[in-house]
Formats: sequence, C-alpha cells, structure tokens
Amino acid sequence: MSRAAFLTGASSGIGEALARRLARDGWRLGLAARRVERLESLAAELRAGGVEVRVYPLDVRRPDEVREALRRADADFGELDTVVANAGVGESVPASELTFDKIADTLAVNVTGAAATLLAILDRMVARGRGHLVGISSLAQYRGLPRGAAYCGSKAFLSTFLESLRIDLHGTGIDVTDVRPGFVRTPMTARHRHPMPFLVSVEEAAEIVARGVAERRPLVVFPAPLAAAVRIGRLAPEALYRSVVRRMYADRT
Repeated sequence: MSRAAFLTGASSGIGEALARRLARDGWRLGLAARRVERLESLAAELRAGGVEVRVYPLDVRRPDEVREALRRADADFGELDTVVANAGVGESVPASELTFDKIADTLAVNVTGAAATLLAILDRMVARGRGHLVGISSLAQYRGLPRGAAYCGSKAFLSTFLESLRIDLHGTGIDVTDVRPGFVRTPMTARHRHPMPFLVSVEEAAEIVARGVAERRPLVVFPAPLAAAVRIGRLAPEALYRSVVRRMYADRT
C-alpha cells in the first residue's frame, strides 16, 4: 500500500502545491485546513487522478481538534507515515504598534498549532518504530527582521523544537525534517512590499520540499543563495545587522 501523509494548511500556498506534488508520487493524502470548500475542490481534482484523498476540516489553533483529527486520520489510512505541519500565518507590524492581540493569532497557528500537529500521533509512531515529522519553518528563523517579531520568533521556536525532537527521537525509527524556505510566491507574501530576493514559485518550493521529504533529510533549506546570505548575516555584529536590515525595509511593510 502507498504511503500516507497528513498536511495542515493544505488549502493554499505551499500546502496546496505540496499536496499536488506528493499526489504525483502516489501518496495517499489527508488534507486539513479551515477553508473546507478549497479543500474539497483540491481533493476532487486529485481524486480524479486516482489519488486516495480524505478531507479534515481543522483549525490548528485548537489543539484538541488537531489531536482528534490526526488520530482519526491515522486510523482512516491504516497508518500515517508522514505528518506535515505546514499551516502558518504572519503579519507585518512594527514593534511600536504591537499588542498581544495583534500577535496572538500568529502564535496560536505557528507555535501552538505546529506543536499540536507534530505531537498528535507521536506516541503511535514511537510504538510502531517508524514515522516522519515535517515542519515548515522559514529562513526568517535565523534572525529578527523589522516588523516581524511574532513571525520570526514563531519560526525560531519551530526550528528549535524540531531540532530537539530529532535529537530525542534518534534510534526510534522516526525522522524529523525542518523545512526552511526563503521567499515563496504565495497569497501571504503577495501582501508584502519589502524586498523579497530570490523569490521562488510555489511549484518550485513544493518540488524541493517533496524531494527533501522523500529523502528524509534533517534540513531542507532554500533557495541556496539567500540561505547562504542569511547564514552569513547570522554572524554579523548586532549593530551592523540592525543598520543593514533597517535600511532594506525602510518605509515598506
């Protein structure tokens, strides 16, 4: 029987493109998101191509709902091989205007939702001695960016969380993959006016992620030129880094 994957945030962006890409490789798919009509449309398209697809209306901000849906999907498919915590949001808000209410949704989706997704059937994977956890983080996790306190912070949490899981799960048969994309052309990035160097299409991003998942790589980091620049930037002195990024993002949201 073909492998089965569960993807959150599958109604648009990277999640939708990744579902299509995995379908081409013959994966059985559990698709989850809040926008049920978009999920059903995607599911119908994939089923027409002979793919087994199940739809799970889900709000990842509700951990109990996440756990119930994933455990039901695990039973529905006979066993989920891979869980992809893809759902994510981000708002561009300067720190001078931040309130907790303005960042609560980002934290609920990117932190609570991602953790709840990754842990929902971890006990079953451990008992079976096999499985694959995938989290869609971001190159933004390396350092803070203007107007991005909540988004950068939430992605830093996810990458560190995944790294700790990978260390603890060594030898259990469970692989952990941290995907760190740069700028991808999605509805979320379409709102931004700040520079987005080395912007890649969502189809290209899905291809890279699918290869990384198939190879069960610990890290999937792209695009290479931006990833290299970000890693170098991580070593820059604080004052220099702050000066450069403030100029890059000046008067843009």
